[in-house]
Amino acid sequence: MGIQNDVEIRILCRKLLIVKKEAGLQWLIGSPFLPSLSIVSTLRCLHTTSDDPLSPHLPKESVGVVLGVNLMYFLQNHLARHEIKSLIPKGFEVIGAVIVHDKNELKLEKIAGDAISAVRNLRKILYGNGNGDQVLVGAVLGLTDGSGERDLQFFISRTGKSRNLEKASTVVYETQPEKQVWEKGCIVRCELPLNLPLYYASNNPKDVEDAYTRAIEGVEHKLRDPQVAYVIEAQSKPSPGGPEPVIIHGTELEPPAELPRNVIVLETAEESLAKSITCSYFFVETKNISSFTSVEEDADKILVSVMFNRSRSNLKPAAPNAEFYPAMGEAKLLVVNHKLEVLAYATKDLLLTHMVSKLIIPGLVDQLHSLKNKIFPDLLVQHPLLRPYHFIPSGFVHPVTVLYELSYGETEMKQVEVRRSLHLRLGLPFDRPLLRIANAINLSSVKGNTRDKSNRRGSSLLKDVHQGIPSSGVSGGSISLIQGSYEYYHYLHDGFDDSFWKNMMLYDCRLMRFAEMRGWGCAYRSLQTIISWFREQHYTSIDVPSHREIQQALVEIGDKDPSFIGSGEWIGAIELSFVLDKLLGVSCKVINVRSGAELPEKCRELALHFETQGTPIMIGGGVLAYTLLGVDYNETSGDCAFLILDPHYTGNDDIKKIVNGGGVDEEGC
Repeated sequence: MGIQNDVEIRILCRKLLIVKKEAGLQWLIGSPFLPSLSIVSTLRCLHTTSDDPLSPHLPKESVGVVLGVNLMYFLQNHLARHEIKSLIPKGFEVIGAVIVHDKNELKLEKIAGDAISAVRNLRKILYGNGNGDQVLVGAVLGLTDGSGERDLQFFISRTGKSRNLEKASTVVYETQPEKQVWEKGCIVRCELPLNLPLYYASNNPKDVEDAYTRAIEGVEHKLRDPQVAYVIEAQSKPSPGGPEPVIIHGTELEPPAELPRNVIVLETAEESLAKSITCSYFFVETKNISSFTSVEEDADKILVSVMFNRSRSNLKPAAPNAEFYPAMGEAKLLVVNHKLEVLAYATKDLLLTHMVSKLIIPGLVDQLHSLKNKIFPDLLVQHPLLRPYHFIPSGFVHPVTVLYELSYGETEMKQVEVRRSLHLRLGLPFDRPLLRIANAINLSSVKGNTRDKSNRRGSSLLKDVHQGIPSSGVSGGSISLIQGSYEYYHYLHDGFDDSFWKNMMLYDCRLMRFAEMRGWGCAYRSLQTIISWFREQHYTSIDVPSHREIQQALVEIGDKDPSFIGSGEWIGAIELSFVLDKLLGVSCKVINVRSGAELPEKCRELALHFETQGTPIMIGGGVLAYTLLGVDYNETSGDCAFLILDPHYTGNDDIKKIVNGGGVDEEGC
């Protein structure tokens, strides 16, 4: 082992160390299109051998079967598979491993060698034996030596062997990793809908598996057929003088190894030109990467469409032909529908032909086999509805792709376990939903419209109306506020009148005085504001429910009688918790106070909620409800103020009127 002054590791991920305070192993992700030894992300190793928690169980790890509460249950249903190859886009690959250990008796070089050996063997499974020239990275952290990523010690192997190691002399943590990744890189996206007709004998259902396998093999061959066409274009609004689409045919891709030597492939001048075009042809010339906000908004994007129709004439005349497969008995037809959508990372200097043959086609094939692995056992019993979704979780500079089963609701336990395993794999926190469908990025839209806002109820409502409100006046107070955006729901919104007078007097616990009660929908409006918060954070994709839909949910769970639907009856905190649990799978905590005078006693608890959870809070209940957005609390004096969003407001959606007219207010105690 030697120290080489020219060995430099570049860290391009926001969060490198995800195994903390325990022994474990992580995979390091890099890209052949970035400077050598650049690390863009990391994945936790989920499967280790029974006798050594630092030794990966590679067959399970490469396939990605989740070890859940009941292993056999998940093995039988194949609902918790997420293969590493399909999780990260083509253009990125596993280049190293990190071992966090508690074995003080072992030498540093020995553990680094184990990391190199693990990643070498994983790469053989994932990418075959043709990647032996990749420089591999092994990093080590002893639990007794340090706890942060800056305490990691890096080694490399230029030969892939665990003995010939070089210690890195420099580790650079980039402050703008997005610039390094996307200044010369782009996202390539390809969608491919497939309808696979499967004929099988009625008396032998296993035939359908063979038919499905043959159909997938047929798609693989068609992707490299000489007649197939790939239409490549920039995914942006067409503009005068912009780049024209480029068409690449199968004959322009790298010929397969089994192509006979006597076959002569003729190409036109246009085809010859297309073979020399690089991805930079579609790049935006005036891209300002220094103000990079997101891959959706700022990364260059290329769209690839696959055309299987044989639009080109054959080189020599040929008669049409048909193949006949006689059925030996009664046969059935099953049509399997797939919608493939793969992402790839490419650099501006990459030829378009190489982009298609090295990234897009392998990506489509891998995703097709991932779908096959998930549905194979249940193809006849239950035809799963699978679809790929793309996410860029916090701390990641590139997307990840996940296949979700849409036959189940997102709160169904199988799906919860799948997402929990993904959170563990990606090093994401478990206290908030970051991989629900609503969190998925939408790369199919042009810049400025990257998230689908169609059919979104309440999209015209005012947002975050508390911003800019004057100080509460609490001397020496500490302010704890809602985290994230929300929409303001109040009386008379959506053309629905829930503000009509009810002839009664009520003791207002908040203001500690008697007040004439107006309306019945305040708790409904507070609930709508709370659900809008979950939508704005992309934690859910459901529409904000109407009053009637809220009532319908309470009837469905048996809390209310059917006559409750369409009524003007109040609801309280308990009903809100029931609806949030049913519609979002969100659990709630109800705090009981006898009067408004006791509310300041809960300030510390409320402040902790805003600091750790960040959601709005409904206070009151029954015939009087408000939405709490924050507290200003002085622990020493006990002085406090509450930032209140009033659902009883009936004026126009004007910020000044809302603030001055009581739509949002600070009440001191």
